[in-house]
Amino acid sequence: MNFSQRSVDFLFENRLHDSREWFAEHKEEYREFVTEPMKELVLELAPAILKIDPQIEINPARISRIYRDMRLHPDSIFRDHIWYTFSRSHEQYHALPGFYFSIGAGGISYGCGYYCASAKSMQSLRRLILAGDDSFKRAFMAVEKQRTFSLYGDMYKRSKFPDQPEELRRWLDRKGIGLSFDTDDPEIMFSAKLAKKVAADFRKIAPFYDFCMKAEASAE
Repeated sequence: MNFSQRSVDFLFENRLHDSREWFAEHKEEYREFVTEPMKELVLELAPAILKIDPQIEINPARISRIYRDMRLHPDSIFRDHIWYTFSRSHEQYHALPGFYFSIGAGGISYGCGYYCASAKSMQSLRRLILAGDDSFKRAFMAVEKQRTFSLYGDMYKRSKFPDQPEELRRWLDRKGIGLSFDTDDPEIMFSAKLAKKVAADFRKIAPFYDFCMKAEASAE
């Protein structure tokens, strides 16, 4: 089952109503047009993901909840998107790098990196970069060769590495780091070949994931 315009429309309308009653009345639509296609996508991506890292857990039940955390968002009930994170541990997915896929009212997004990188992780990444580690060289070349993903992560206002080349400062001066691709193109979002495209794109940036995981091992 593919995502469709009804998937996006549901997420938009549910967030617009922001009502538990409305959601309960339309819960079957949520299952049919949002969660079931997401579960199928996760399973279709599993072989490609496990070739990159056999220790990543594949469990469609880990799809994010559509409910917001009311402690953090007391004025709203629902998100306008859901996502799935491919990582080694459910308990640590905030801390470890991983691959992700998200669909929302504004389109889809997928990529690889940290949701919330620790200072320790970033310090370890920077050490490898400054040492010219081979894992970084492979990650750097993989990112430079592709045209799908963009680096994300807030930058420090003032460079902490002013003597380094600009191409390295783009990595070194981030508080967190990852790669993301966002689109609202229906020909991509609703394509029967979406899983194949995402899998192929993930393979292109696998060296970036390997670099992050080497940094994690080094940090430990």
